[in-house]
Amino acid sequence: MRGMKGEILLNISAEKAWEMYRDNDTISRINPQMLAKAEYIKGKGEPGSLRCFQLGPALSNYVKQSIEKIEKVEEGRSVTYQVINGDLRKMYNPYRVTFSFIPVSNEQCVAEWKAEYEPIAPTIPTPERARDAALSFLKLFGKIENHAM
Repeated sequence: MRGMKGEILLNISAEKAWEMYRDNDTISRINPQMLAKAEYIKGKGEPGSLRCFQLGPALSNYVKQSIEKIEKVEEGRSVTYQVINGDLRKMYNPYRVTFSFIPVSNEQCVAEWKAEYEPIAPTIPTPERARDAALSFLKLFGKIENHAM
């Protein structure tokens, strides 16, 4: 299995970043050009839940939709999911991502994106676009929070 990761420093607490990531209404308002809608289609975020992400126009030429099955939750810290349907699933099997929010101080955290994946064909590129899109989106958390949603 192959791996890739990236991280970004956010100027909000890990607790606040976690709350924003887990809340469908909040995450859907951060940047509709990148993420048009998030919803739990089964469960409420616990392991076994299914969450659907509808990507916005800025990303729809790469990925339009992703349905993820949550595998592991460390409350307030990280969530691991496997993509079970959507465009990424057509490129990688498996494709598993962990988002982590690691406290640095009361007002800062490191948001980490880590993927484990296997391309379904040798011509499939590494998921750098997915990593870059995820980190760009996470970077907005601090900007949005500092302007009170």
